[in-house]
Amino acid sequence: MPVRRIDHVLIAMPAGREEAARAFYRDMLGFTEKEKPPQLAVRGGCWFESGDVKLHLGVEDDFRPARKAHPALRCRDYAGLLARLAAAGVEARPANEVPGVTRCHVDDPFGNRIELVAG
Repeated sequence: MPVRRIDHVLIAMPAGREEAARAFYRDMLGFTEKEKPPQLAVRGGCWFESGDVKLHLGVEDDFRPARKAHPALRCRDYAGLLARLAAAGVEARPANEVPGVTRCHVDDPFGNRIELVAG
């Protein structure tokens, strides 16, 4: 099969909300922000990485949050992350439908669904 892995996931965001994206993805989830190439930076948005995980947040003119489609992020310190999110007022909704998997859903500052998985 010619496809080896996913290079990155793009999550839509509204224009002008890059600081909110940084506060959530960098400061809360622990991603490192990566500089966008100049020809793409003019479009707005932010790029983040954590190990092999790459998330690109891109501005969408007619933005609507993704309530169903979502990335699932496997987290090392799941309990610590949930505590940080709770302290910041971010609600974690447990998702117990998959036996043996500890996970929850949160919303980013724009209402996009993000799944967090322990491990």
